Amino acid sequence: MKIKEKEFEDILQELKDLAAQLGAEVRFEKGDFKGGYCLLKDSKVIVINKMANLQRKVIILSFALKELGIDKIYLTPKTREIIEEMSETK
Repeated sequence: MKIKEKEFEDILQELKDLAAQLGAEVRFEKGDFKGGYCLLKDSKVIVINKMANLQRKVIILSFALKELGIDKIYLTPKTREIIEEMSETK
């Protein structure tokens, strides 16, 4: 699937909304790391390097959502395809 650069902002917002639906907080932090999913005092947190480009942020968030378990919730076919494709890119 070919995604245009300007579509990544909408996709990122959709994935952030999905993370919230799954009970995970998405945080954009500055530092020397790529990002990913972790548990912090019983809270689900997805940390993403805020210096990464939009495509990299979508890839990291997709991979983290897959780790959280998206198999049992409804996603539009396009969203599911994006998550599958992007999480394989990591």
